[in-house]
Amino acid sequence: MESWNSSIHFCQWHGVTCGRKHQRVTKLELQSLKLSGSLSPHIGNMSFLRVLNLLNNSFYNQIPQSIGGLRRLETLYLTNNSISGEIPSNLSSCSKLTIVRMAGNRLTGDTCFSGFLVKLETANAISGTLPVAMFNLSNIRFFDIGENKIQCTLYTDLAITMPYVEFFSVRGNKISGQIPISITNASNIDVLQFNDNRLSGKVPSLEKLDKLSTLQLAVNDLGHGREGDLNFLCTLVNNTKLEFLFISDNNFGGVFPKCVSNFSNTLLRLEIDENKIMGRIPDGIGNLVNLEVLFASENQMSGPIPFEIGRLQKLNKFFAHINFLFGAIPHSIGNLSALTIVGLDFNNLQGNIPPSIGKCQSLLGLSVSYNNLSGPIPPQLLGVSSMSIILDLLSNHLTGELPVAVENLKNLGQLYVSQNRLSGLLPKTLGSCASLEKLYLDGNLFEGPIPSSLSSLRGLEALDVSNNNLSGEIPEFLVRFGALRYLNLSFNNFEGVIPSGGIFKNASATFVEGNSKLCGGIPELHMLRCNLKTSSNNSLRLKVAIIVVTLGVTLAFTCLLILWIGKKKEKQATTTSVENSVLQLSYQSIVRATDGFSTQNLVGSGSFGSVYKGVLEASGAVIAVKVLNLLNRGASRSFLAECEALKNIRHRNLVKVLTAISGVDYQGTDFKALVYEFMENGSLEDWLHPLIGMNGPETVRNLNFFQRVSVAIDVAHALQYLHHHCEEPIIHGDLKPSNILLDEEMVGHISDFGLAKILSTDRLNYFANKSSSLGFRRTIGYAPPEYGMGSELSTKGDVYSYGILLLEMFTGKRLTDERFREGLSLCNFVKAALPERIVEVTDPILVEERVTRGTPDVKNSRNDRHLRCLNSLFEIGLTCSAESPNERIDMSDVVIKLCSIRDKFHPTRLSHEVRT
Repeated sequence: MESWNSSIHFCQWHGVTCGRKHQRVTKLELQSLKLSGSLSPHIGNMSFLRVLNLLNNSFYNQIPQSIGGLRRLETLYLTNNSISGEIPSNLSSCSKLTIVRMAGNRLTGDTCFSGFLVKLETANAISGTLPVAMFNLSNIRFFDIGENKIQCTLYTDLAITMPYVEFFSVRGNKISGQIPISITNASNIDVLQFNDNRLSGKVPSLEKLDKLSTLQLAVNDLGHGREGDLNFLCTLVNNTKLEFLFISDNNFGGVFPKCVSNFSNTLLRLEIDENKIMGRIPDGIGNLVNLEVLFASENQMSGPIPFEIGRLQKLNKFFAHINFLFGAIPHSIGNLSALTIVGLDFNNLQGNIPPSIGKCQSLLGLSVSYNNLSGPIPPQLLGVSSMSIILDLLSNHLTGELPVAVENLKNLGQLYVSQNRLSGLLPKTLGSCASLEKLYLDGNLFEGPIPSSLSSLRGLEALDVSNNNLSGEIPEFLVRFGALRYLNLSFNNFEGVIPSGGIFKNASATFVEGNSKLCGGIPELHMLRCNLKTSSNNSLRLKVAIIVVTLGVTLAFTCLLILWIGKKKEKQATTTSVENSVLQLSYQSIVRATDGFSTQNLVGSGSFGSVYKGVLEASGAVIAVKVLNLLNRGASRSFLAECEALKNIRHRNLVKVLTAISGVDYQGTDFKALVYEFMENGSLEDWLHPLIGMNGPETVRNLNFFQRVSVAIDVAHALQYLHHHCEEPIIHGDLKPSNILLDEEMVGHISDFGLAKILSTDRLNYFANKSSSLGFRRTIGYAPPEYGMGSELSTKGDVYSYGILLLEMFTGKRLTDERFREGLSLCNFVKAALPERIVEVTDPILVEERVTRGTPDVKNSRNDRHLRCLNSLFEIGLTCSAESPNERIDMSDVVIKLCSIRDKFHPTRLSHEVRT
């Protein structure tokens, strides 16, 4: 290391022992000098040193043990270097230390603070922790070892004696265990940071910390997901200095405590998001008049947004998305003149968007998507000229026209009004939004041409106007949009020649299907060739369009019309006849087959449509018809995803799609449907959780043990095929009991591929990525935790869903069971009972089945073959549903394990008995 020059005495540490003059140096302050190298062991010779300040340099390697010899040392700054290794245990000898700052290094250690805590193990295997002198440095006022790589375990009874400490931080490490109760004796503490670690358990009472201004507990695993977790908050109500309270991303459960309303009005930031907090936002929240940030998203809160929130006139950011909030957005929100960002999407808010929000003239972004808001878009909202990040109103029930006041949003980057009921012409003033990068207008009732004024939107990266009633020619100016990466004009009434330049050269980014009057374009778009005769002859043009649609549908589903292997010859002939007749289906024939989509023929409904039972007039064949609700956002994409996923796959445990229908109904509205083979025995959901009286008072149907094992194997085989034996691996993405259908022989079939993803298909990847950017669309409970954090879809996600499905099949418990509302999950419910209390979690129907068969000891899993099999099944379910994707097993292994269980239990009769 090179010599250091400073304004004070220095020591030339280059392996040279310091001279006597250097020993009397009291201060060495060398911060931010871009110095590097190892710290010399000779530093211990500077026995008079009181201040050592090396922050913001590039020192590396370990802190030398000799530092413990600096008995006069009061201030130690090593922050923001690259120092590694353990903190020397003899640093505790520096009894005069008042400031220790080592944050932002690479310090490690297997015991807490690398020697400050010593773990003891006796011959009797009794273990514990012994606090050493470091935690008795009574002069410490500033203690910061955050942002390192320290791994250790804290214990609640750890004695920390730092009576004068004002700043205590261990943030950003890998510390587990619990928060020591003794830290609450530090009555002078101002900042307490335990965030970004692996701490768990209960947070102790903090009532003694009456000088606390900042409490940082975010990003841990604190709490138990039940009532009482937040009691510690109420111990802070007498604190008159609290400014920052961060408890986000933990496991806190219970009701949002009303005591928060009594916090000091000094509170500036309250962040409680990403927990399991329930109940209402307290009305008294309005008492926190100086609050600037309120983050409450991704919890389980319900009830309305309190009117009193309008008292928070300094509120700058308000996030409460992904909850169960309902009621109207209070018009008092207009009082929040400092508001810049609002996120209320994925709730159940109703009523109109209050015009008073136009008073929030500092607003940069607003998202209220995926609610039940209705009425027109208030012009006052579009008059907020400060809006520059996003305005997201998609997937509501908004009506009326897009107001001309949209011209005020000159700085807006993203505008989403998709999947509403907006109508009329697109306003010419939309062209004034010159900063737009993403414009989504799809799934409405807009009509007329795309206005020429949109030619000024040269920065557009994505434009979607699909599923409207737009007409006229495709504007030529779209060719010149160099930034455009996604263009969807499909299912409108556009006519004329498709341009061939710009984005129109990229078939994977341009979508024009569903416009029967369009022609030309690059060959990959598969549109009609243009000629004068067809453009002047409407009749011929219609015939050609019908031929093209028929050929397209035929091409997509030819591979799915293979006869079911193993059927009797007579049934093969019947099936062939049915499939041939299905190819000729039209909207009219579907209407007749389902008796006008009568409620008597309704057999189910889902996110994107309803399923009807139908009987074909010509052959008498029974079919299932899934009619897409195109007003729901994503329905068209679901249709395309399902077509793409199913067109080239065939497996006995996948529901067979016979054909697809895409056209218009009698009112000229777009119509899309998928026709499946009919499953006589309905869904697995109906068998596991039958509705009372669904089969008449005299009949109660349920699945026995053999049948459940068989269906579980059927589903596992199907997933194994999708993941490993397709030309391109397919992720189902929404596996749950309602998507498992049973035929007349009780064979299980996976259905509903509307959220599927083909791993190497660019178009479906785009849809999947777009959906994830707009919000979480999969079924909560069955979807793996990583999806909720924005991770890409993976086969491991399907494995997680399968694990939950398996646990549900053999416990008979819904994920919405009352006992799972207090922080207990289905996985934990099963895990806690294995193996000795397995009967307590097993479906009573299965337990009764074994009793009636005369099992000698139904409660002893070791002596009962049936219960041993159940235990193995539950273990497979728990392994599949592990929180970490890396801990989940592959579906091929699942199939092997399940078949082994089946064969061990009943090697000869099972395969026959389960079918009967």
